[in-house]
Amino acid sequence: MDLEKVIIIPYDTKYAKKTVKMWRESKEQAIKQKELHSFDNHVHFLNYILPEHFQIELALSDGQVVGMIAYNDHEISQLYIHMDFQGIGIGETLLNRAKAQSSGSLTLYTFEINKNAQRFYEKHGFIIIARGIENEEKLPDLLYEWVAK
Repeated sequence: MDLEKVIIIPYDTKYAKKTVKMWRESKEQAIKQKELHSFDNHVHFLNYILPEHFQIELALSDGQVVGMIAYNDHEISQLYIHMDFQGIGIGETLLNRAKAQSSGSLTLYTFEINKNAQRFYEKHGFIIIARGIENEEKLPDLLYEWVAK
């Protein structure tokens, strides 16, 4: 798979179930823990809660949701790439879109257990500014910040 076959679109609720399926599978693989919320609650969160504060974009390949990002001008709330599509530039493309529309800095959380995410964010200029457990999963997490140069 190459990046040329991937398109980025604004979130559309017709992709809700495909997005949540990809999101849950990616997250569960990354943190080795089952999702706490039901599938239907996750769809509701994606369709009604997240869009109140974040712009959501999807990465599609042949109609399949292979990535998603939710961000605003100062924070990335969610960034997930389908396991089979990691390492080809989708995450970087989505991250760069958020950076371009930011206020000049972005923060995000990732789980300490998710070493792949840490390498990814650090490679793209994010630095750890805090550590804690600010999540429902009760896992140690890292607060990262990126500042435009």
